[in-house]
Amino acid sequence: MSMGASTRQGYEIAEKSRKIVKSLIDHKTKHLKPQERAIVERIVHSTADPEYADITRMSTNFVQESLKSIEEGKDILTDINMVKAGINRYKGRVKCYINNEKTIEIAKTEGITRAAAAMRVAASEGFDGIVAVGNAPTALLEVLKLVENGDMKVKSIVGVPVGFVGAAESKKAVQETEIPYIVTEGPKGGTSVAVAAVNSLINLKKE
Repeated sequence: MSMGASTRQGYEIAEKSRKIVKSLIDHKTKHLKPQERAIVERIVHSTADPEYADITRMSTNFVQESLKSIEEGKDILTDINMVKAGINRYKGRVKCYINNEKTIEIAKTEGITRAAAAMRVAASEGFDGIVAVGNAPTALLEVLKLVENGDMKVKSIVGVPVGFVGAAESKKAVQETEIPYIVTEGPKGGTSVAVAAVNSLINLKKE
């Protein structure tokens, strides 16, 4: 778990951080499989918040299906550009349609958020891969609707929107589907969590 380190000092810091994280949450993650534990540890490291070990939930097939998608070079779709910018070392394409002209037009015409409209644009472009939502509950709910209607292919969902309006509800809705998922229960989440989960998957595939 190098956490993006590329120098000797960076590796030393990453290793020390890893040991601290493990000491804080090891007793909470013993029930997880090694790859699942690695994802949770990276989230805790990225947020400096051990509570994520308590509120992170994964479907039993999340890691398997996500790694398969990465192996096949499927696209990764993000709700905002901040999440896209944080995803690194992926050989496939990372897409975000939040500033797309079609997105802006749909949002105005339909009276919906740009994040939700962006998911519609992605579906119309034939998206097939992993969806990573770190900020907008409306994007997450739109993805579920598109999948249910057969308008979008999704291999797995990183559903960790943050906030007090709709975030908890949208993540609960994800857990009620058959789509492979990782979510954080309650209002906590955000860009750093989404990025940590996706980059952890990419790193696991390389290992």
